[in-house]
Amino acid sequence: MVKLASPEQAKEKKATRAAYGVTLAALAEEGMNIVAVDADLTGSTTTKKFAQARPENEDRLFNVGIAEQNMVGVAAGLSLAGNIAFTGSFAVFGTGRAYDQIRNTVCYSNLNVKIAPTHAGISVGPDGGSHQMLEDISLMRGLPNMRVLVPADYAACCAAIRLAAQTPGPVYIRMGRASVPAVYAPEVELEMGKAYVLREGTDVTLIACGVEIDQALKAADLLEKESISAEVIDAFCVKPLDAETILASLEKTGCGVVAEEHSVYGGLCSAVAEVVAENHPYPLQFVGMRDRFGKSGEFEELLHYFELDAEAIVQAVKKVRSRVED
Repeated sequence: MVKLASPEQAKEKKATRAAYGVTLAALAEEGMNIVAVDADLTGSTTTKKFAQARPENEDRLFNVGIAEQNMVGVAAGLSLAGNIAFTGSFAVFGTGRAYDQIRNTVCYSNLNVKIAPTHAGISVGPDGGSHQMLEDISLMRGLPNMRVLVPADYAACCAAIRLAAQTPGPVYIRMGRASVPAVYAPEVELEMGKAYVLREGTDVTLIACGVEIDQALKAADLLEKESISAEVIDAFCVKPLDAETILASLEKTGCGVVAEEHSVYGGLCSAVAEVVAENHPYPLQFVGMRDRFGKSGEFEELLHYFELDAEAIVQAVKKVRSRVED
């Protein structure tokens, strides 16, 4: 098991996007040929911190303005010149508006470009449904050559950015706006294609990614009070998915709940269902957005409103366990 945050460390909240600029700067300091291409959001995405870290980085951040499709094209060209190119925008623009360029320029040619937008999911909060991207994992997961990483907290995001830089070819990293509790200890190292058992259990498997990891751990605490032992898995690498770890857990517990801050169509829920369908039909229940857009509100309010919080996971556990008992 990877090292988790201490109770004291868990009290410190940071947004995953806060990891972006500082980690790019650290990688450049270590000698990696990092460049960042942003679409007029260098402050919000924090790529500005990459440029400000040292004078030589100033010429390695390219702000193309409000032109996300051009952003991806420029990043593709920079990668062909031997650079490790990271893009920066909000997820709704950085994946949706630029999908054609990501598909046909980056993935088709298997270029060394990292699509790393911020402000994904309902954690965008007050910006509302038009900016709350809930289909990005699905869009990126369906592309050949693309890997998909959805880190749970600041430390995991630092590890994901570093992992993306070290992995040749296209990688998608999903980052959020809201500050979230620490799950992992600082300096944690994560691997491509690996899922991590954060808490062992015997009665049900909770498989989650991103901000839902914190909710899954809270749900496990609530379930423990009802004498239900929940195993919690962080499927931070949605593609390639660690089928071995997930199936081993489901074989032990007999049923599972999959939770993601994303549509239940095409993301982690679909990925786990595909693995289960091809191997062994364990009962599953999904916690996620069901064929709807988001709306304006504070992050915690929206988690409850859209039934993505710990209590929603608890109810899903009871439902899936009732199917097993029947």
